[in-house]
Amino acid sequence: MTVALTDQTLGNLACSIPGATRVFHQYRLDFCCGGNVPLHEAATSRGLDAAQIAAELTALGASADGEPDWRSAPTNELIEHILERFHERHREQLPELIRLASRVEHVHGAKPDCPNGLAEMLWTLQQELESHMLKEEQILFPMLQRGIKTPQTDGPISVMRYEHDQHGDALARLSALTNDITPPVNACNTWRALYRGLEELRGDLMQHIHLENNILFRGAEAR
Repeated sequence: MTVALTDQTLGNLACSIPGATRVFHQYRLDFCCGGNVPLHEAATSRGLDAAQIAAELTALGASADGEPDWRSAPTNELIEHILERFHERHREQLPELIRLASRVEHVHGAKPDCPNGLAEMLWTLQQELESHMLKEEQILFPMLQRGIKTPQTDGPISVMRYEHDQHGDALARLSALTNDITPPVNACNTWRALYRGLEELRGDLMQHIHLENNILFRGAEAR
């Protein structure tokens, strides 16, 4: 029996439909930390039309964004992708975003729509994310690459999932501080550059968590 798209979880849809993550980003649907929620429930919670979103997913086609089907990729290949595409990228993104946020707060801190506290929040996220990535690089990923199976990997995976939830909370705080990463009409170029970078960071971090929670970790837990 075929399960309707609206009854499938966001995580499963993100895995099975190329381009689905782009649609979910558009509607601000959390497919990474909130990936276990059915589409109809996630849409209802945000006042969205689940049927319309399902129609957009159906229309994407088999090769909407050229993203490989990582569910069928070897574990080592997926891990290398995560390291190169996300771990390295986050280490490039955050120092510059912290610099830009500090500049915006220094120059525009008296304005009511200035994201005061953003630089400190990003610095905290940087420290937490660096610690998280090092644990993956030094402990969990080598275990998975060597083919070590559950229950030995259950503990490290549980810790990573918990920390992913914390990263999701950080993204929620980021959204609250920045009016959902929407610059004011009179924002300067630095302010706009900051928010473009924050939008990229949010998209990258959500995709990063999705690939780990919904594909890499599930595959390891199924061994």
